[in-house]
Amino acid sequence: MKAIVLVDENWGIGNGGDQIIYLPGDLKYFRETTMGHPVILGRKTLATFPGGRPLTGRRNLILSRNPQFSPEGAQVFSGLDALLAAAPEDAFVIGGASVYAALLDRCDTAYVTKVHRTFPADCHFPDLDRNPAWQAAEEGPMQEENGIQFHRVTYFKLFKDKKA
Repeated sequence: MKAIVLVDENWGIGNGGDQIIYLPGDLKYFRETTMGHPVILGRKTLATFPGGRPLTGRRNLILSRNPQFSPEGAQVFSGLDALLAAAPEDAFVIGGASVYAALLDRCDTAYVTKVHRTFPADCHFPDLDRNPAWQAAEEGPMQEENGIQFHRVTYFKLFKDKKA
């Protein structure tokens, strides 16, 4: 599995139930990178999508504690074991914070867009720069959009976490 995420300088990813910032160029990158691959997300992340609908062109695997939750066009799993049994190796974990926390140790690659600013955040992604199991392997050029500077970093896992 792989993870894909946009973070601020403090590894913040969300605030008040939404992503900290939307950059059209990064949304395009996200779409191009995940298109044709299964995506794994939580119910709250799905709610942030246009119309609360699953992403097109991708199999949407949703982790939810609510057994009544059943959006059209997605598969819902109430347990991690069932989700992992259904998730192929090329799946992308796309959030939110609790889904990243549950599955990051099972990922071998993380595509991180680093925004060079801080935002109010109540949800964070683990700081991979401080995690000895992960190494930054590829760094993209500095970019700017709508006055916001960012660059992309691809991290690879060096060894399995103890949880895995």
